[in-house]
Amino acid sequence: MAENCTCSCSCDASEILIIPCSGASNVGQIANQAGVELTKAVVGKMFCLAGIGGHVESFVESAKGAKRIVAIDGCPVQCAKKTLEHAGVTITDYVVVTEEGIKKDHNFNLAAEDINKICARIRASLGIS
Repeated sequence: MAENCTCSCSCDASEILIIPCSGASNVGQIANQAGVELTKAVVGKMFCLAGIGGHVESFVESAKGAKRIVAIDGCPVQCAKKTLEHAGVTITDYVVVTEEGIKKDHNFNLAAEDINKICARIRASLGIS
């Protein structure tokens, strides 16, 4: 779908958890696909928001123990952010897809350039070239 994001840094990707919204709109799916692409590029490791929201103890504890938490929300409703905060997980890096100029709709034919834009925004937040 999107071309792979690239990572050239000294970070340990296992210390960075990427926790995207995967909401029922294009921007939720762009958030989710950005998480997939960043994981494939070994920028970080995609992690399960539903497990945290369900208060699965091992998921919450793993998230709390991560060096960095990258939350990606699709829209201003902030489901990922609110879920993480409710579970007591501290967010270190946060991106909202609609704040990057991508309009929310229900067209699931996702544009690679939108996914790449979010990947680039997250890499910049992490200080990764």
